[in-house]
Amino acid sequence: MSDLSRKLAAEFRKGDDIRDAGLKTPATVKRYDDIVYGRSRKWQVLDVYVPKKLPGKSLPVIISVHGGGWFYGDKERYQYYCMSLVRHGFGVVNFTYRLAPQHKFPAPLEDTNLVVKWVLEQGPACHLDPKQVFLVGDSAGAQLAGSYAAICTNPRYAEQFAFQVPAGFVPKAVGLNCGVYAKRYMFAEGSGIASLLCTDYLPEHGSEQERDLMDVCSHVTPAFPPAFVLSSAQDYLRPQAPVMANALIRKKVPVCMHIYSDPETDLNHVFHVDMRLKQAAQANKDECDFFRTFLK
Repeated sequence: MSDLSRKLAAEFRKGDDIRDAGLKTPATVKRYDDIVYGRSRKWQVLDVYVPKKLPGKSLPVIISVHGGGWFYGDKERYQYYCMSLVRHGFGVVNFTYRLAPQHKFPAPLEDTNLVVKWVLEQGPACHLDPKQVFLVGDSAGAQLAGSYAAICTNPRYAEQFAFQVPAGFVPKAVGLNCGVYAKRYMFAEGSGIASLLCTDYLPEHGSEQERDLMDVCSHVTPAFPPAFVLSSAQDYLRPQAPVMANALIRKKVPVCMHIYSDPETDLNHVFHVDMRLKQAAQANKDECDFFRTFLK
């Protein structure tokens, strides 16, 4: 791991510990924890969260792809955010995936695909409806969620990857939260993100082909699923939101973009995972309301 990513990981961990201190599993949520969805009990594990009082039918499901710059994070850091989505009528799958530098691109996408397969095959045992699957991600997780949605809907893009998406699978809609989507930003000189990508995540240290594969915007087609694009006034990736939204609009993909702000509160990068913020609750409700418009 590079010195920069090691330093950032320590900062992220400290901030997450402060954010989640004292939080507990809501009394209304039932958990299925530490389910192995791949071969690795360290990297490839997931949790499922559903309401204790089930509605009598299978639940539409949200699969959450956590953020962390492709080198940091796990399901434990996202458990409270993911459990908060249950109150909106969804079952939620929260998973850990393989990280850089131990695992290179496209390992997180391969793991996302394994989780989708698990939901389609095993989800009903946890009260999940495999015909009503949504995808959310934030920061690096938004880039992964966007890329995966593009793989599901763009055959030419999908050909660039060794894994195959389950036949016919496309998320009902996606939530792209505080993400990075365009290569001109990811690899901009001095961004810091480029250093992480080249040294820790990308096998060829940022070859032109790798840069193209990381660029979600250029692989959007009219078949891309409807998208809720979320950012905030103080999000350092805020300029990326309209870039992604415009890429979707050009292809006539249904899109709803929200930039959240508050005159009394700084809403920073991935503010929506802070369960103490009323603005996070509102943003997550808005996204789930958007998803519900695509339920059958």
